Amino acid sequence: MKSKLLCFFCLFLLFFSGESAAQNVALYEQFAGRYDFTFVGNTLNPAENGVEWPTYILTSSSADLNLNPGDSVLRAYLYWAGSGTGDFDIKLNGVDITAQRTFSTQQLSSEKFFFSAFCDVTDLVLATGNGIYTVSDFDLNHLVNEYNDNGTNFAGWAILIVYENSNLPLNQVSIYDGLQNVPTSLEINLTNLYVLDNQNSKAGFIAWEGDAGLPTETFIINDIYTLSNTLNPADNVFNGTNSVTNSSDLYNMDLDIYPLDPYIQIGDTSMNFKLTSYQDFIMINTVVIKLNNQLPDATVSIDNFTLECNSREIPIEYTVYNVNSTDPLPAGTQIGIYADGELIATNQTPTILQIGESVTLSQIVTIPDSIPIDFTLMIMADYDTAVTELVETNNTDTEAISLWVSPAFNQPQDIINCNLGLTAAYFDFSAYEESIKTDATQLVSFHESQSDAELNLNPITNAFNYYAATTPHQIFVRIEGEHGCYSVTSFFLRTRNCPPIIYNAVSSNGDGLNDTFFIEGLRDIFVNFELFVYNRWGRLIWTGNNSKPDWDGYVKDGIGNNLAPDGTYFYVLKLNDADYPDALTGYLYLNH
Repeated sequence: MKSKLLCFFCLFLLFFSGESAAQNVALYEQFAGRYDFTFVGNTLNPAENGVEWPTYILTSSSADLNLNPGDSVLRAYLYWAGSGTGDFDIKLNGVDITAQRTFSTQQLSSEKFFFSAFCDVTDLVLATGNGIYTVSDFDLNHLVNEYNDNGTNFAGWAILIVYENSNLPLNQVSIYDGLQNVPTSLEINLTNLYVLDNQNSKAGFIAWEGDAGLPTETFIINDIYTLSNTLNPADNVFNGTNSVTNSSDLYNMDLDIYPLDPYIQIGDTSMNFKLTSYQDFIMINTVVIKLNNQLPDATVSIDNFTLECNSREIPIEYTVYNVNSTDPLPAGTQIGIYADGELIATNQTPTILQIGESVTLSQIVTIPDSIPIDFTLMIMADYDTAVTELVETNNTDTEAISLWVSPAFNQPQDIINCNLGLTAAYFDFSAYEESIKTDATQLVSFHESQSDAELNLNPITNAFNYYAATTPHQIFVRIEGEHGCYSVTSFFLRTRNCPPIIYNAVSSNGDGLNDTFFIEGLRDIFVNFELFVYNRWGRLIWTGNNSKPDWDGYVKDGIGNNLAPDGTYFYVLKLNDADYPDALTGYLYLNH
């Protein structure tokens, strides 16, 4: 079983390339501190390439890493490149390596493709330390014949190492990568730099396929200065050299390092390289810039915030850092707090933050009513840009926030049932539990008082058959949603006087069945009713109201206290109710 190196993405990952035409060299990562960089690598070409030569490419090669005492590896990035569209699975010191990022470009004159690949090998280099590094299982021999026709068959590898040493000055190390080629011309613009002191500044390049025998190029910095040194003539700077080992047999690749002191000025924030070549095919893969900088670098993180239901006041906790810096961050550095881009609060650092220090702050911010409940909270250190920093683009942290609010609901309607007497009635509002909800997850409960609903106490359990002794009777509803937020509403149980039901058969024989003239839904409902009973000749024989018992078949009014004879009688019922202005009339049959 082969061991496998797990490669992890780094901070500030800006590019992942597939097989596109090319990828511009752009900022990949920056470090600020007592850092520097170096290269280790080797070609797989056995000799300088040319038309029909060499006839093979090595599948492995080695190089020595020799860091000085006190140098501590911070990052180690392996780049490898060659002809064709890519071999992205190789070995480093016997460990399987798979590309995390890939780049490709095309030589327009021949339409041939070339590739490079990247993997973070920091863990492997930390574990191995100084010594021999060997790349193997990197085989492009199947492409030799195809690429030999114009002398562009090549393969090589390099490890870029960023290291720390307490004896170094405070530096900014910036890594740029991509894959761009020339001829005829190539321009690379490097940004996010800040030159405080140009002393001991330098630029390093990982380049591929340059030819020692083709003095056909120029390399210009900032449109003025021509880069060159003893290994790299002004007309042939990519000529198979290694500035770390001072060798010139790095066939068809270059690991070149140039001092920048004469070419840059204090205050520069960018750098421009222009490479021209009227014959030599050259690819730039990686550019590393080291500047002697001493600047703070304010960053911030939102650590915590607390939300409460229906509150726009939010306690927040955040930390301001001066970690990747080369100088203290001044006290009083301004902090801006934004909601959807609107400045809503400010603060400032209370003390000087030395290199590597941080301070945690807390405050309560009020979100304006104009801001929606879903918004982006942003905290920006040095929001007024009063402090010059190593990196001016890493001063913010954001958090998507949704304010907690009482849930929406469907307002329940009042329920009206027939008055059973003295405004009492039975009610069924059990279906309201679902109809009130606007979300299936909401919890609905019914209560006798608003305080019970607020506190979620004493819920009504018989909503399907609830007896209200008097009406109108108010029922309070608690609707609970997310985060325990709730709404309280209410509806009324009301009664109406339904039409009475008149039973028109009377048998006053004392058997307990129909012994009196009974009218259901009359007494204690139509409390002012008047009832008149007439015989068939229209003579009034009985009158009644809410204070008198039902008629039992006796003639009690006006003609004595005699039992009325069997037969048909007529009634007139005046309800004396605004909803029933007309008297109810009909007949009844008396049978003793």
